[in-house]
Amino acid sequence: MRTNIEIDDDLMAAAMAAGGFKTKKEAVEEGLRLVRRRQVYNGLLALRGKLQWDDSDAAWAHASAEESPAMAVQEPQATYAVKAKAARSTKTPKPVAVKRSKVK
Repeated sequence: MRTNIEIDDDLMAAAMAAGGFKTKKEAVEEGLRLVRRRQVYNGLLALRGKLQWDDSDAAWAHASAEESPAMAVQEPQATYAVKAKAARSTKTPKPVAVKRSKVK
């Protein structure tokens, strides 16, 4: 969306320098993302003290993929056979004989 606004030059220069932005557009868009992210964080902070964390499963808290292979993610094996494609001929074509004629 195209929008024309007046922004304080000193503030824009400070924001661009602090964030390492090359353009004013990058700086403004990152500022808008920051405002959106802050709203989400405020929502999470509002839940402080209202959620219960159950860490009674000690195996889950202390397990790693090396210690417990059952906890590791494994790819399922294919239940079908893969057919090999017919091999293409790798023979090089025979050279064609060319007759030369004498030019008079």
